[in-house]
Amino acid sequence: MKAPDILYECPQTVAEAVALLSDDGRFCQPLAGGQSLMPMMHLRLAQPEVLIDLNALAELDFIEQVDDTIHVGSMVRYTTLLNSELIRRHVPLMSLSLPHVAHSAVRNRGTIGGSTALADPAAEMPAVLKALNAVIVAVSQSGPREISADDFFQGIYETALGDDELVHSIKFPAATDQQRFGFYELARRHGDYAMAGVAVSAQSINPYTGLRIIFFGVADQPLRATGAEAALEGSMFKDEPAILEAQNALPADEFTGDVGVSVDTKVQLAKVVLKRALLAM
Repeated sequence: MKAPDILYECPQTVAEAVALLSDDGRFCQPLAGGQSLMPMMHLRLAQPEVLIDLNALAELDFIEQVDDTIHVGSMVRYTTLLNSELIRRHVPLMSLSLPHVAHSAVRNRGTIGGSTALADPAAEMPAVLKALNAVIVAVSQSGPREISADDFFQGIYETALGDDELVHSIKFPAATDQQRFGFYELARRHGDYAMAGVAVSAQSINPYTGLRIIFFGVADQPLRATGAEAALEGSMFKDEPAILEAQNALPADEFTGDVGVSVDTKVQLAKVVLKRALLAM
């Protein structure tokens, strides 16, 4: 199936891009890597009137450290993140997750801003952002606005972005020497969307403190398991009874099934990925 007729715009600056987005009379859709949007358009699941191509915006393609924060521009591609020494050293959870994002051809085009704005609950990046307590910087003609990852993701393809806003960049707190991170997902084949996955961060693991446990692929948005965090808080690394308690504290009533995997199976898979992520931290 072919995409519908659209008006194509290719702004050269962020100011031009947000000016286009501010047009209340037309449904405008930003295009970043296009790895999700283009198939959706061909299937007529997305039908924007105006496609705003962001690929000329070099000012959104950066990775830099500012004090104890790593700033990543929204147009940074997954391959660039995977090869970044700054990301490996200061945002190790992202480095753990990136090899699981689709395949190399997709990672060569896909961008972190595109995945963030799409808010696919089965994707890895929204869960990673939430596990790291990242901050999304949105920009419009009114200026920049910072949104915590906890508040940003609101449902299937639903975010706190306004219609006139664009993801400008994402801020990650640089990891400390005491912090530990875990990531695990189960998919039918490598590169497929996960049937269940989890991203975990902890301020320390002996004992566990400051845990953030975020599941993906199991609900309508990245799902924080606060009950599991509480069950592990204060216990020691690889404490099997505490891990079992955390598994049994998963918010199963918030899980949703899909056409291939039932809710009960999702819950069981979530228990498996949680244990494996914790033991690998």
